[in-house]
Amino acid sequence: MTTPADGFLPGLEVSRVLYEDAVRPLLDEEFPGLRYSAARTGTGSEVLGFDTARSADHEWGPRMELFLTPEDAARYGAELHRLFAHRLPKRVCGLPTNFRRVDAADPVGVMEPTDGPVEHRVAVYDLAGLLRERLGCDVTTADPGPRDWLAMPQQRLAETTGGVVFHDGLGTLRTARQRLAWYPDQVWRYLLACQWQRISQEEAFPGRCAEVGDELGASVVAGRLVRDLMRLCLLLGRRYAPYGKWLGSAFARLPVAEQLTPSLRGAVAATDHPARERHLCEAYETVAALQNETGLAEPLDPARRPYHRRPFLVLHAERFATALSRTVTDPALRTLPPAGGVDQWSDNTDFLASPRPARAAIGALGALGALG
Repeated sequence: MTTPADGFLPGLEVSRVLYEDAVRPLLDEEFPGLRYSAARTGTGSEVLGFDTARSADHEWGPRMELFLTPEDAARYGAELHRLFAHRLPKRVCGLPTNFRRVDAADPVGVMEPTDGPVEHRVAVYDLAGLLRERLGCDVTTADPGPRDWLAMPQQRLAETTGGVVFHDGLGTLRTARQRLAWYPDQVWRYLLACQWQRISQEEAFPGRCAEVGDELGASVVAGRLVRDLMRLCLLLGRRYAPYGKWLGSAFARLPVAEQLTPSLRGAVAATDHPARERHLCEAYETVAALQNETGLAEPLDPARRPYHRRPFLVLHAERFATALSRTVTDPALRTLPPAGGVDQWSDNTDFLASPRPARAAIGALGALGALG
């Protein structure tokens, strides 16, 4: 692992120095007048602010993106790549600008010094094309529609709106990021309703599992409910939920985390049903109160209650789903089943990384809703 001699430097700061001390001067010298935008966005823990010294073991270091018009990207892309390969400094912030592939069949690279041209990580893109590739739609010219929003995983939205913009000579990068900064009000309400609905579907299961002696099953379902509550809190806090590796880190930054974390930890760590149920109900009540405070829907009693005639205590989270659904007036959303966005019903990385099947799935849900 290679890190600066005086300790870890966050990746976004490394990228800023790469741009200001190396890339920008080269562009000013060799391509005066070229319109471009420069940023560090996209994949990488540093974009979300979660990088540590461990991150340096792959695809971390002096990295950034240059965005050009489609015409300039096609015309100058290869030339820019050669320029940076031969003229970038060998090190930035004490870190090699050269990335060696660990496996010839794998594009993932690690920083390694070189005496020759550098295999750099200054990527050149057509912004509109990259957005279509990552998100399935181009938001440089227009706002996404409701179905567009549902087909974009929150991880991809976090990657696109995270990081930092160094320069926006195109005038479209910041506009696109502003359009994606958070869900429109109606989409937000729909997604919140769907997240409450997810919780309602399983909140009685830990008790039923424990009743038949399946403590392992009860623990698994409790963990799923904890995960759904964390994602719900991020939605309520207007924060895109990252994928599983960083979910807890993102949740910990929410104001409610200090109050809620003991209950969530207790639910996951419990070894018997009474303790597990108590911690889950405490968490339900805290998040229900948080929902009431938003004023998005009529306030409801956040207290735990019996699950019909069975001896289990739950929130009956569908009450909150129904209350929020009543406030969704957009015709494009009202006809949809309470399934939500693609990452509310799938966490398969390969699926979520592919905009075309994600958009097709949302379209199928729309067709199902119309039939219903």
